[in-house]
Amino acid sequence: MAILGQTSGKGTSVARAAATGISTTSPAGRAEAGATGARLASVGHVVIISGLSGAGKSQASKLFEDLGYYCVDNLPPELLPGFLSLRDGDPRRYGDVALVLDIRAGDPAPAIELARAALDARGIPMQVLYLEASDASLISRYSETRHRHPLQTRSGVQSGIVEERARLARTRELADNVIDTSGLSIGQLKERLFSFVPREGAADELLIDILTFGFKFGIPIEADLVFDVRFLTNPYYVPDLKPLSGLKEPVKEYVLGQPMAGRFLELVMQLLELTVPAYRAEGKTRLTIALGCTGGYHRSIVLAEELAERLRGLGGSSVAVFHRELER
Repeated sequence: MAILGQTSGKGTSVARAAATGISTTSPAGRAEAGATGARLASVGHVVIISGLSGAGKSQASKLFEDLGYYCVDNLPPELLPGFLSLRDGDPRRYGDVALVLDIRAGDPAPAIELARAALDARGIPMQVLYLEASDASLISRYSETRHRHPLQTRSGVQSGIVEERARLARTRELADNVIDTSGLSIGQLKERLFSFVPREGAADELLIDILTFGFKFGIPIEADLVFDVRFLTNPYYVPDLKPLSGLKEPVKEYVLGQPMAGRFLELVMQLLELTVPAYRAEGKTRLTIALGCTGGYHRSIVLAEELAERLRGLGGSSVAVFHRELER
């Protein structure tokens, strides 16, 4: 899986900084970028989702909807200025919005350029996410779903994909983040998108993302710190607990009832109490912590939720938790 043209590891704060001309190559510049991101978050956030048909735009839209964004799929580009005016009239309802603009309604590039200029004038951040995949992956997905490609001709699906790549070339150039979804599950796609979602916070806050995952599905490549919690006894082998996730109380009691779980959390907290202030002083705006067990469904979820609660009690950080394998 390849991610092209993204600000990996710094997320949306760097993308915002680039839009405002702030350098992020020094600690002072990174700190200023984080402060700018926090200020802009207070006026809402506009996400444009575009890319190739079959690359996962619908799943991306659903993620943003779950996060409280007002989502519109297949918005005709000609209606984008009108929608932005609607947003001006009711910013509380339409503060955070995610709009899917793609080839179904024509070339979205001109509308994206106009929207970016209009939102820049308002001081509102806009982020363009472009999703793509290999021809082989797209053809396989169309074969599985039996859907018709919007540009498909008698020559078949591949000719439609080639035509779509050509027509969306300018849109791809305008993207802040280009994500190759070839071979990604829905959970892994959500993991990628999660790192691009802005969160409100004070200018000097460190945004901490805690991800849970299953080692058999691969380690999250964007993680700054990775902890292996497979040393704990696995609830998977307890018949009554096997179907329950780590979010359920019986599983939580089983995992946290093990003495080593408590000691592990104490040691991780000591590490973070030492390093988080240093990360913040160095201008780091986001820290991604990954906890993994075999399947990412029991032990890692319990410990991640407990760790998040403890970190929230420290102050000076904004903490979010995402369970990658929960929907598998």
